[in-house]
Amino acid sequence: MYRILVMEDDPDIQELLQAFLENAGYTVDLAGDGLEGVAMFGAAAYDLVLMDIMMPKIDGFAACELIRRESDVPIVMLTALESEQDQMKGFDLAIDDYVTKPFSMPILMRKVEAVLRRAKATAPVSRMTYRELVLDTEAYKATVNGAPVELTQREFELLRELLTHRGKVLTRQVLLDRLWKYDFLGDERVVDTHIKNVRKKLGVDYIDTIRGVGYRID
Repeated sequence: MYRILVMEDDPDIQELLQAFLENAGYTVDLAGDGLEGVAMFGAAAYDLVLMDIMMPKIDGFAACELIRRESDVPIVMLTALESEQDQMKGFDLAIDDYVTKPFSMPILMRKVEAVLRRAKATAPVSRMTYRELVLDTEAYKATVNGAPVELTQREFELLRELLTHRGKVLTRQVLLDRLWKYDFLGDERVVDTHIKNVRKKLGVDYIDTIRGVGYRID
C-alpha cells in the first residue's frame, strides 16, 4: 500500500484530498505547514508527496528543496500560482508534476497514479519498507519509526532476505546457504540467535517463527 504525505494548509482541501486518496486505497498523512511536513517526511517513509506552494512557516519551494537534499521521492505540487516562472521553479527543484488550483480530483488522481507508476518502474531497489521499518540497502541502515537501529551486517542481511521474500517461509538451511555461504561451519541454530537479536533491537516483532520449518515476515 502506498503512503502519501499531503502538505496543505487549507483544511477543506486537506479533507478533500484525504477522502479521495484513502478511497483509492492510499494511506494518507496530513501536514498543515511546510515545517511540519518536512519533519514528518524525515520521520517516516513515504511513496509520494502532494505539496501546496503557499504554506505557512516555509513555502512549498523551500520544503521541496529540503526534501530533495535527502530523497528522490516523487513530488506533485498543488498551487494557485499559474505563471510559467513559478512552474519552471518547481521543475528546477526536480518535482514530478505540477497541478494548478482549482483542479479536478479525478485528473489529480490519475496524475498521482501515473507518477507512482513511473517511480516504481525506474526506482532502484535501495529502500525497503514494512510497516514502521525502513531499510536502506545501499547504506546498510535501518530505522523504526524514524529512529536508527544498530544492526550488524549479518543481522541486516538476514532482515533484508526475509523482507525480499516477504510472505514466504525461509528455512534455517536456506538462510545459511544464502547469507553464510561457505563461511559457516557449525550449528544451524546460529540463525535463531541472530533472529532473537534482530527482534530485540527492532523493539517490535515482525518475524514469525514457523515451528519446525523456519522464519517468515508476513
